Amino acid sequence: MEEKTVRIGVYPGSFDPLTNGHLDIIKRASKLFDKLIVGVFCNSAKKSIFSMEERVELINKTLAVYPELHNVDVIMFEGLLVDFVKKSGASTLVRGLRAVSDYEYELQMAMLNKHMCEDIDTIFFMTDIKNSFLSSSIIKDVAKNGGNISGLVPEVIIDDVKNKMSE
Repeated sequence: MEEKTVRIGVYPGSFDPLTNGHLDIIKRASKLFDKLIVGVFCNSAKKSIFSMEERVELINKTLAVYPELHNVDVIMFEGLLVDFVKKSGASTLVRGLRAVSDYEYELQMAMLNKHMCEDIDTIFFMTDIKNSFLSSSIIKDVAKNGGNISGLVPEVIIDDVKNKMSE
């Protein structure tokens, strides 16, 4: 009897905070894998508002609303992404693209990851047009200045984002 291969994908990001664009990618990517790991890391190029633990909590709070996402795990990690992917038993990275400028950066990263570990492939998801302008930075700026973030982040975490930005 042949053993079934489990398809595992990793969707890495800082998710500070999770946006509806991120959630859309999670929903779509989860259909391609037996297990999708949302890998939360600290991006040294960005100043985080939420701790890694808080980000994991917000993502899990969001996932709890969607029973169809039962195959999604949220794990925080530090170090090289390729090491995390290998340790997770995954062979595919999932990345979202909003614009051509995202593609240029993501292509470089995909090539670097492939150079470091030729067994890792990267697949790109184009964002839904309604999320094409979204970024965590924009959401933080809008929330910090008292703007309406409804429709930009999952409804279940709106108060968490507002409260954090008012601290």
